[in-house]
Amino acid sequence: MPSFTNDAPKASRYVALLLKALRGEEMDYTQGSIRKAVIMLAIPMMLEMAMESVFALVDLYFVGHLDNSREAIQTVGLTESVLTIMYSIAIGMSMAATAVVARRVGEKNPEEAGHSGAQAILVASSVTLVLSMAGIYFAPDILRLMGASAETTAQGSTFTRIMMGSSMAIMLLFLINGIFRGAGNAAIAMKSLWIANICNIILCPVFINGFAFVPAFGLTGAAIATATGRSIGVLYQVYHLFGSKHQMKIRLSHFIPDFKVIRSLVGIATPGIFQFVIASCSWIFLAELVATTGGDTGSAGYQTALRLMMFFMLPAWGLSNAASTLVGQNLGAQNVQRAEESVMKTVKYNVLFMLAVSIVFFMLGGWLVSFFSNDPAVCAVARTALMIMSAGFVCYGVGMVMINAFNGAGDTWTPTWVNLFGFWTFQIPLAYLLARYMEWGPKGVFVAIPVAETAITIAAFILFKKGRWKKIKV
Repeated sequence: MPSFTNDAPKASRYVALLLKALRGEEMDYTQGSIRKAVIMLAIPMMLEMAMESVFALVDLYFVGHLDNSREAIQTVGLTESVLTIMYSIAIGMSMAATAVVARRVGEKNPEEAGHSGAQAILVASSVTLVLSMAGIYFAPDILRLMGASAETTAQGSTFTRIMMGSSMAIMLLFLINGIFRGAGNAAIAMKSLWIANICNIILCPVFINGFAFVPAFGLTGAAIATATGRSIGVLYQVYHLFGSKHQMKIRLSHFIPDFKVIRSLVGIATPGIFQFVIASCSWIFLAELVATTGGDTGSAGYQTALRLMMFFMLPAWGLSNAASTLVGQNLGAQNVQRAEESVMKTVKYNVLFMLAVSIVFFMLGGWLVSFFSNDPAVCAVARTALMIMSAGFVCYGVGMVMINAFNGAGDTWTPTWVNLFGFWTFQIPLAYLLARYMEWGPKGVFVAIPVAETAITIAAFILFKKGRWKKIKV
């Protein structure tokens, strides 16, 4: 009985803290309890990233039950792999926006924070527009380059065109949410993804299978639903950027080009974009290697496992994003020690989360895979991939926080070099050696992934402890 009475107030405090985080109540992250600061940021950030991963899972679920499910799954997976280049630009710019906005908020300068966010939107939109148009035109060539069969290319080109054409919505979702995260308004970022996903979940079966006066578009319908859902989420973001009562908001005058701010943002974003382009291109190479050594079955199984893995990895990335905001704001407030303590506290929580995910995959991996495909051969490959790749989840959890800590400080070059050497001089050669020369096929790729990620985590942790990130000026 005494333990119950002692625990009850503690439990009620955590419930109250959870509700505050979900409501998006603003607080000063440069003082007070670090645990409270991490929880207030991490909960909405984790839910936000979970919602981002739901886009691909919803598409995968519905197209996985079409008659041509093998080709459809491969199209969704390969298109998502190519879209990671767009994600890289969006994430790179959002990292720059988060770092600069967080630093300005830490300095108690919300006007400059809003101005910096608007400049980031201006730059990223211009670049994304050009790449989006190229993606629409070269969609069939992109699928062929990725190792898709002629049948998959013929059936999936329209899907790829629509997804590439909606890149602006993808970019704005990431970028504007980065602005909100930098300002400490993680709940708005979360809600925008919730709205976008609810729309996607409702529209996917409507456009794929048809309903009332809406014809059945099949695989193409998944792209229409996703593009529409993301666009609605962006409209919600824009409303809060311009019309909210939060401490930071953007005005139209903020979009007048300010080349000093643009140079600062580009200086931070460029290595950040390279950082994720390096990682994304390595994943594209791995996807192509699996497709060419394992055929359509191996590719579909790998893409199924990858989507499931990312569903759990993205919330962990969201939790690690808390470190980015806390580092940026506390460096802005000249509180370096608190910034470092916030990172280590976030590492602890992320390790516990990824350990739980590993246990789930080992115990329920087969059931999770079967939920997304009726093909026994595809399920067998996906189950093997999950078992192997999840072996490194705990290390992933540490590495994510380290990378986000560097990015939050504006030190985007350090993780860029770590990714370059980790992925391109280690992971890809190892995957090629195992898959081709040792004739392990797709299994060789699966093994190379956790081995390389563990090496990247060790390197990032050592560099973090050296402390160069503490001296970066933004």
